[in-house]
Amino acid sequence: MTRPPAGRPCWPGPDPDPTAPPGAEPSPPPRVRGVVDADVTVVGAGLAGLSTAYHLADRDPSLDILVVDAEGPAAGASGRGTGLLGPRVGPPVDRAVARFGPDTARRMHRASVDAVEQVVELCARLGVTTTVRTGEQLVATRTADGLAALARQSAAYRALGLDVPVLSAAEIRDRLDVPYHAGLQYRAAALDPSALTGALARACAAKGVRFLGNSRLLALRPGRTAAETQLAFPGGTVRTRRAVLAVNAAAGELKLPVGTVLPLLVHAVATEPLPEAARAAFGGRGDCALIDAHALAPYFRLTPDGRLVLGGGRPLLAPVADDAGAAAVWAWLEKRLRRLHPALADVEVTHRWAGQIGMTADGLPVVGPLTGHPDVWYVGGCCGHGLAMSVAHGAHVARALTDGAPARLPWHRSRAPRLPLPRPARPLLSAALGLMDRGARRAAA
Repeated sequence: MTRPPAGRPCWPGPDPDPTAPPGAEPSPPPRVRGVVDADVTVVGAGLAGLSTAYHLADRDPSLDILVVDAEGPAAGASGRGTGLLGPRVGPPVDRAVARFGPDTARRMHRASVDAVEQVVELCARLGVTTTVRTGEQLVATRTADGLAALARQSAAYRALGLDVPVLSAAEIRDRLDVPYHAGLQYRAAALDPSALTGALARACAAKGVRFLGNSRLLALRPGRTAAETQLAFPGGTVRTRRAVLAVNAAAGELKLPVGTVLPLLVHAVATEPLPEAARAAFGGRGDCALIDAHALAPYFRLTPDGRLVLGGGRPLLAPVADDAGAAAVWAWLEKRLRRLHPALADVEVTHRWAGQIGMTADGLPVVGPLTGHPDVWYVGGCCGHGLAMSVAHGAHVARALTDGAPARLPWHRSRAPRLPLPRPARPLLSAALGLMDRGARRAAA
C-alpha cells in the first residue's frame, strides 16, 4: 500500500526519541532487534498509547513498560489533528438517548466533558501551557435542517439536566464575525496536539518507560506460556505479559478481531498569521472554535500565533487515497476559508495536511480486550473525536490492567460492527463518501 498524502501541519513535530537528553541532535529511537522482553508492551506512540503507558507507570512504577511505534511519537493522527478539544463521543445526544436510554446518554456526555478537563489538567501537569486556550466550542448552523437538528439536541440536553446553552445569531456574532443562525455552546479548549503528544512521551521516558521505533507490528503469536504474548516486528520479537494495541485504523491491516475500523484521511489547512482586523473577526484571543453542524462541513479555530486552522471536507479512504484526491479537498477547504469572511480574501494559506482517523459503523470507539486474548487490549475508532477521548481511554485501560475493569460505557467493548470491505467494495465506499460531501455542500450553499 502506498503511503497516503500527508502534507505538513503548522506546528513542529516532537523529537523522534523522547529518551534523548535536552539539546541532543534529533535521532530516531532504536528499532526492535532480536528478542525483547517486557511486562506491558504498548504498540502505538500516539495519545492513546502514551496515555496508557503514562498512567500505567504512574499506577505501578515496578512495571517494565515498552512503547513500540511504526515510526515515532506523534507520527500518526495524534500530531496531525486540528487541535479542537471538545466534548463529544458517539452519536449526537438525542440519538444517544434513543439508542442507549437517558441514564447512559447522560453518562456518555459527562464522560466526554471529563475527558476535556483531564486533557487540560494533563497539559498543566506536563508544562504544555503556551499553546493551550480554554474557552468555547460552538456547534452552529446556517440551514433549516441544521436548526432542526440542534433543536432536537438542545431539548435532549435539557431533559437530561445537562447545561449546554443555545446561542442566537447575534450571540455568535459577539464572539465570531461569521453568519451562522444559531448554535450550541460547549466548554472546550484548543491546543497543539503534537506538543501534547511530545510532552507525554518525555514524561513517560522520565518514568522509566522504554521506547523503540521504526518497527511496524506484523502479527500476534502465542507465547511460550499462557501468560505470554509474542509481538512480531520486522527486526525481532517482543515477549510480553500484557499488550495494548493503540493502533487505531491499522486494526484492519493486522486482521485484529475488533470489527471494522475504517481508515479515513481527513484534511486541514492553515493560514499565515492573520492581520489584526482579520484576527479580531475570529475572536482575537483564539478561545472560541466553531464546528458547522453539517457532516463534512468546515470547522475552524485560531492558533495562539494568529493563524486560522480550518478542517473538514470529504474524507478519503486511506488505502485508495492519492495526491490528486488530497489536492482537491485542500482546494475546496481554501475556497470555503475565503468565504468565511472578507478579511480572508488575500490571506496566504501556508500549510496543508491530512491525518488518518479510525471510523466505526456506529460512531462509537472500541476499547477492550481482544476476543480470546484477555491480556491483549485494543484502543481505537474515536471517529474524529480522539484528542480528548484518547487520553481518557489510556487512563481507563491503565486502571483496568492494574485495578480490574472500571465502570463500563457503550464503547468499552471488544469489537465494533463488522462491515464487509473486500477490495472490490472500496471504490463504492469512496463514492458514498463523495455523495455525502456533495450533500453537505448543497446544504451549506
